[in-house]
Amino acid sequence: MRRRGFLKKIPIAATAPVVLNGLPIGLLAKGQLQQVVSSTSNDKVLVLIQLHGGNDGLNAVIPIDQYAQYYNLRPNIAIPDNGSRGYIPLDSTLDVADQVGLHPDMVGTKTLYDQGKAAIVQGVSYENHNGSHFRSRDIMFMGGDYDDYLGSGWMGRYLDYCFPNYPDAYPTSEMPDPLALEIGNTVSLAFHRDNGIPVAVAANDPEGFFDLINSTGGLPPESVIDTHYGQELQWIMDIEANSNQYADRLKEVFDNGSNSAGVTYPETYPLAAGRLNNPLAPQLKLIARMLSGGSKTRIFLARIGGFDTHGNQVESYDPTLGNHAALLYHISAAVEAFQNDLQGLGLEDRVVTATFSEFGRRAASNASFGTDHGNAAPMFVFGKAVKPGIIGTNPDLLNLDGNNIPMQVDYRQVFTTILHDWMEAPDQAMVQTLFDGFLDQKLDLFGNLVTSTRDEFIAKRFKLNSAYPNPVRDRTTFSYYINTEVQVNMELYDTGGRRIRSLINAPQSIGEHRVTIDLSDLRPGTYVYRMKAGPLDAAKKLIKI
Repeated sequence: MRRRGFLKKIPIAATAPVVLNGLPIGLLAKGQLQQVVSSTSNDKVLVLIQLHGGNDGLNAVIPIDQYAQYYNLRPNIAIPDNGSRGYIPLDSTLDVADQVGLHPDMVGTKTLYDQGKAAIVQGVSYENHNGSHFRSRDIMFMGGDYDDYLGSGWMGRYLDYCFPNYPDAYPTSEMPDPLALEIGNTVSLAFHRDNGIPVAVAANDPEGFFDLINSTGGLPPESVIDTHYGQELQWIMDIEANSNQYADRLKEVFDNGSNSAGVTYPETYPLAAGRLNNPLAPQLKLIARMLSGGSKTRIFLARIGGFDTHGNQVESYDPTLGNHAALLYHISAAVEAFQNDLQGLGLEDRVVTATFSEFGRRAASNASFGTDHGNAAPMFVFGKAVKPGIIGTNPDLLNLDGNNIPMQVDYRQVFTTILHDWMEAPDQAMVQTLFDGFLDQKLDLFGNLVTSTRDEFIAKRFKLNSAYPNPVRDRTTFSYYINTEVQVNMELYDTGGRRIRSLINAPQSIGEHRVTIDLSDLRPGTYVYRMKAGPLDAAKKLIKI
């Protein structure tokens, strides 16, 4: 085998890609990884979405209480605070210092938040951030400090603790699926491990591979040389030997699966002249279908790129439009569709989705209608099990760290919380993962699915009060609070369920509302008034005398 030919084959062999429904799938797990699934008492799934390039969190999550400072820092790209394309107020019930506005194209995120299925973690980063794409990605994948250079990733170390002695002969009839699937052609450092063969090939010295191949004349060795490179070559051959079986299994799962009727995944950004395609939606749609088809895969990694917005982040004539707006729409709309799909499939109790990016952008914009490499940025976590709300507070824009948004939360606090509280990793596993130092710094990020905090969360933000007076002779006042601008529909029914009349049918703004209605022509008796507004569907009794 010629060296060039072998070099070309390494990425294919290492990731064992399978094209499924037009998307390349990297098989990240073999042997020990499947054992995690077969011996784990829960069937929880984690979907990670990497925002490749460094997301500008300040235009995604806008500090309402500091809007003047925000605008002064970036007047050529600032999202307006009013009008049809003004920011979306997220939650007026929060403390003033915590209130934020979402980019106007993040309607889907606002909807999920109002449903109690979204949380925002403010100011995520790591100490002594260096602003390098490659280095920052490596740090977040390896789960270390800024000055660590680990050859393994946090997920690989966790799995290595749970099931050592990799690799074994897999797939098996008990566990036909790989544990982790990465959509794309690359394998992330997060899945490398310390001991034995890594989950993905890490060739620090390609010459070692070439010399090994040449020494065998290009033929697979009968017994692999007992070296690091020989072990990795054996791992490659094992992956190749099983890739067809995995491909068949993935095809079987895909054919057995389906997506929810009535759920439409967004295909394009509707406000762009070129109607930019949504690259995330088909990835999430595929994941939902595979889970519905019986896939036992536990971790999925999807990607969306384009966040390195040094220039033309916004359109010069409208800061609410442009490349960044399209990206935020792609994420927000695709995740909303994904969550609705999971709900329709009866899977939303099992799945949590989290976004992450290697860094945020600078607080001040540049002259090219863009932003340069910065520090901290928000992370979004979605799912029925998520405790909704905001963790952290708005950055102090008058006390920046060299034009950078300062860190509030170490990224390992988020991953520790997800592994320990969602994936139910034992404490000792967190030691080998190198996250044990963050167990006492976990975030309040997950609720109880049985006694969910969602109902309480929604009840504080969408309330139908009792009418007054009640009983009523002629006129009564209906009052309610809504936490989003939404169509309000209130109707009156008799006790037999027959609709008597419409009381309110109009779009309403955020806040407390009082509507007085004349019911003097209504016959005496007992009635029910029912209100629907966003996530609120409530009814109360009304007596007419």
